[in-house]
Amino acid sequence: MGWGFGAGRSAGRRPPIARGVEQAGEAGEDSEFGQADSPSVSSPASPRKPARPGLSLKGRALKLLSQREHSRLELGRKLTPHAESPDQIEPLLDALERDGFLSSERFAQSLAHRRAPRFGLRRIEQELGAHRLDPAVAGPVLQGLRDTERERALVAWRKRFGESAADPAERARQHRFLAQRGFTGDSIHWVLRHGAAPPDDAPTGDPDESL
Repeated sequence: MGWGFGAGRSAGRRPPIARGVEQAGEAGEDSEFGQADSPSVSSPASPRKPARPGLSLKGRALKLLSQREHSRLELGRKLTPHAESPDQIEPLLDALERDGFLSSERFAQSLAHRRAPRFGLRRIEQELGAHRLDPAVAGPVLQGLRDTERERALVAWRKRFGESAADPAERARQHRFLAQRGFTGDSIHWVLRHGAAPPDDAPTGDPDESL
């Protein structure tokens, strides 16, 4: 099911990330006792192969980005402990953005896509805000979520409850469940009023009808 949160804005596609992103090697070929398995004690020990270097800072960044989209703030925080100097971080992030590996637009859409089936607008808006995204980036994504808020709240309600509350205590419990998921008050009231109706009969018109 598409939630429509990316409508009207194309985030572009990320360039492919090579599979062999500087994998760290093993330190040596010795046995578990720390010595080579040669049966001859008189023969000179074979020289150790030098250990291959670990991931470079850029290699580490590409490995993280190959796993999922990251915001600039999130990726910078993950890379900082591995940098020789804090001054390395911003130029690297600039280069990753310039080359299309790091994208705030793709991150916002990816986060919304992962959260939309379970959480409401307020919860996702709060999470996007924690990444300090530009409003021009977060705005279209949030508008798409706003347009599908009732539909998503109804899906969450039907999955958890599926029938109207029999008494005020149960209604309060259902309301609390949806509120904790971050759905707006309007969508919660609408679902609690119309959720038990067959899908084709549930009204979808004026938002004020639920008030």
